[in-house]
Amino acid sequence: MAKPIYILNGPNLNLLGLRQPEIYGRATLEDVAEDCASLAEELGLTIRFHQSNHEGQIIDWIHQARTEGAGIIINPAALTHTSVAILDALNAFDGPVLEVHISNVHKREAFRHHSYVSLRAEGVIAGFGTEGYLLALRRMQTLVVA
Repeated sequence: MAKPIYILNGPNLNLLGLRQPEIYGRATLEDVAEDCASLAEELGLTIRFHQSNHEGQIIDWIHQARTEGAGIIINPAALTHTSVAILDALNAFDGPVLEVHISNVHKREAFRHHSYVSLRAEGVIAGFGTEGYLLALRRMQTLVVA
């Protein structure tokens, strides 16, 4: 069996569907996980879908992906703008990395315009709601199968 795609989610995404639905929509993270699992099956991929409010846990999953994963799709949430540690972990990963944001971060506060993760990512998808995860998964399929 092929190596899985890691889909990693950062702080507060466990509140998706409840927290600021006018920005993030009404879909829950469980909805996103189910949609990703369905699409992954259709594309012939396997996924490992995780969320944590703790930076160290996210870094541990990135380290795990170094040997067990084919690629990483990451929505680091607020850690996007602050975490050099996540950037360093991603720089130690050899496969493709795609960055996802539910909202268009460039229409929001100025501090959200900077991303450490973008320095490593092959691509960034922002502003497409939770559909961005599916777009990233489709792109990841072309990157890992090609």
